[in-house]
Amino acid sequence: MSFTKHIEGMPRQIVINKQIIHAGEAKEVNMNVYRLPTRTIMEIPVHVYRAVSDGPVLLLSAGMHGDETNGIEILRQLIRSGIFNKLVKGSVLAMPIINIISFLNHSRDLPDGKDLNRCFPGSQSGSLGSRIAYDMMKEIVPQIDLGVDFHTGGARINNYPQVRCLFKDKQSLDLAKMFGSPFILNSGYREKSFRHEAARQGKPVLVYEAGESMRFNEKAITEGVNGCLRLMKNLGMIAAEVPEGETKILNDTTWVRATISGLFRTSKKYGSEIKKNEVIGIISDPYGEMEVELKAPETGYIIGINNQPVINEGDALIHIGME
Repeated sequence: MSFTKHIEGMPRQIVINKQIIHAGEAKEVNMNVYRLPTRTIMEIPVHVYRAVSDGPVLLLSAGMHGDETNGIEILRQLIRSGIFNKLVKGSVLAMPIINIISFLNHSRDLPDGKDLNRCFPGSQSGSLGSRIAYDMMKEIVPQIDLGVDFHTGGARINNYPQVRCLFKDKQSLDLAKMFGSPFILNSGYREKSFRHEAARQGKPVLVYEAGESMRFNEKAITEGVNGCLRLMKNLGMIAAEVPEGETKILNDTTWVRATISGLFRTSKKYGSEIKKNEVIGIISDPYGEMEVELKAPETGYIIGINNQPVINEGDALIHIGME
């Protein structure tokens, strides 16, 4: 896959918040500056790396939710490695933490309770989340060709490394295959999300989901780093040797939910293959009087597990992806 029109004429300069980054330059700039109630300045850094030669402009973004630390660590490791300084063509915009204030608060949401990833395309005069979203759409999206947005499961959900894209968008599916995560999921757009609004502008953005909130996961981080390297290598942006990836494409998913309230446990490892009607978990009452087996409704792979032991009837417990 290629981005022919952009390779033919990559912008000779990228401008973010009136700061110009020319071809061949590397610079850290701030997307915008906001003031908190204490007059503390909140800046959202963008690390820009540009080769001399024309090529795709790739956005790598993390920390849309402040408690999703795996993506932040993925970008930190990539920046630290110096690989972005060795681009043979194209440009990389790396944003390790988009949602600074929620990161400081160890929170998924903004102080007003809003989810930043439901604030797009945003408004210049709206809430804090709406203003950040507006700046992303105004300062960043018009200058990129594609992106990867890094996320994790929630406070209880541990996701096996996976890329989510819309299969009917062939460009996005091709990019997901280049990234080469263990699983690729067919995932529709969510209204007011960054991925949806970027797609409206013709900019495919993959969503990488791995691990759980506020907990480093070595598998999630390693697969994320390697996926970025594979993507850049396949786009011709770097010349380095990169690890090969093994990918399974999942066309559909389903959640196994709790049939009763109680204590949930499973011996199954996430990422493992399971067969239809196989016992994949047990729910017990706390007093040892009752146990209920949970059986797989379909043959597939475990792509997410709820690590919360105390659960209520109807809770989502095990996420299964089917080929």
